[in-house]
Amino acid sequence: MAETETYTVTGPDGDSDEVDLPEGLVDMLAEQGEDPSQVVSDVILQAFAQQAHAIAHHSEGEPPQDVLDINETAERLFEERFGRSLSDAMGHSH
Repeated sequence: MAETETYTVTGPDGDSDEVDLPEGLVDMLAEQGEDPSQVVSDVILQAFAQQAHAIAHHSEGEPPQDVLDINETAERLFEERFGRSLSDAMGHSH
């Protein structure tokens, strides 16, 4: 079994949490020369953007406007960071 390494996420209010990941997992996802913390941040943004998309577009009923606004911002941040739309990255458009 692999050893683990700990990453800390700090929120805007100063709260924080730690997550243990298998040692080497971040390196598996990294591109040449990419810092480990950047890789973790990339995965966080990807996960949150995908979740916002799912809530806004794949839940039953019409989502409230604040959900649509949050999703729109998440998709914009995703595109700014990765240079492609979330819909393209997910293989569909909404």
